[in-house]
Amino acid sequence: MSKNLFTGIQQVGIGVPDAEAAFKWYNKHLGLDVPVFDDVARAELMTPHTNGVVRERRAILAVNMAGGGGAEIWQSKDPAPLSPLREPKLGDLGIFAVKMKSSNVEKLAETLGRKTYKSPSGSDIAWLKDPYGNQLQLVPDNSWFKQKADHTGGVLGVIIGVSDMDRSLALYKDVLGIKEQVYDQTGSFPDFAELAGGDRKVRRVLLKKTESGEGAFYKLFGNIEIELVQLLEDKPEIIMEGRSWGDLGYIHLCFDTLDMKAFKAKTEAAGFPFTVDSGATFDMGEAGGRFSYIEDPDGTLLEFVETHKVPVLKKLGIFINLKKRGMLKPLPNWMISTLGWGKVKV
Repeated sequence: MSKNLFTGIQQVGIGVPDAEAAFKWYNKHLGLDVPVFDDVARAELMTPHTNGVVRERRAILAVNMAGGGGAEIWQSKDPAPLSPLREPKLGDLGIFAVKMKSSNVEKLAETLGRKTYKSPSGSDIAWLKDPYGNQLQLVPDNSWFKQKADHTGGVLGVIIGVSDMDRSLALYKDVLGIKEQVYDQTGSFPDFAELAGGDRKVRRVLLKKTESGEGAFYKLFGNIEIELVQLLEDKPEIIMEGRSWGDLGYIHLCFDTLDMKAFKAKTEAAGFPFTVDSGATFDMGEAGGRFSYIEDPDGTLLEFVETHKVPVLKKLGIFINLKKRGMLKPLPNWMISTLGWGKVKV
């Protein structure tokens, strides 16, 4: 049995008021131009995180074939999604920003009209927001499926506000196994200066997990970076306060899981039981799998998907059953590349 219970970040859920318009923006500006699925359904299993209300939603999973996780662009059609009570600030509890990987941050930032900064590790980073106020960070990475001339890539990770760094590290580092600690620093940082609340004193810890070499799509997903930020002087707000899963903003972080049964046993033993568990293959239109959720110590939602069925030659109606093939075995490059045949130009 593999020690790797998941292989990479599959996607980040982004609640938006208009899924079609959001997909066009992420496609044009960040190269997320392949909709793996575009599905309308009722999220009946998510009522533990929607105050008992079944949301009717449209979800588009958009990926960048250069590599990295995707954006699950999520529109709650009924009930209408709620906006944040206030602008999220650095250190507020929950997913504050998504890290988008780039093969050349300086050039991509210049194209987008953004300023670059140096992170504590010495690498170039830049900031931008999507049309809905969601914070994005451009970051370098060395795990690529195929680099693109526009220097864009998919999701490398997220920045999460936490209330107790050591308690959160026990989950992200010890339970999830994102073990490599790039830095652990305290202070006010120049690369946070342009952010809301960016002048506040924080402790920040950057964790990394390099691609494992296992899993059907490990070559596409690549590395993982999770940055935890704890306020040291001010009291943090809760980004999702008064709202629920499916409202506007970052609603979850999703990992591509290799062995859900073993993962469930591990999280339960560590005190992080599944709050949602589809229990069997759940149909997601053109894809399928078993999914589950846990909450981190501050209630941030983490999703885990064990993929069972994926479209390989979607236009021809050809799919692959990963359960029969084996969850750990990587797909050949040519087969992963066929996902790109669904590319949409805007």
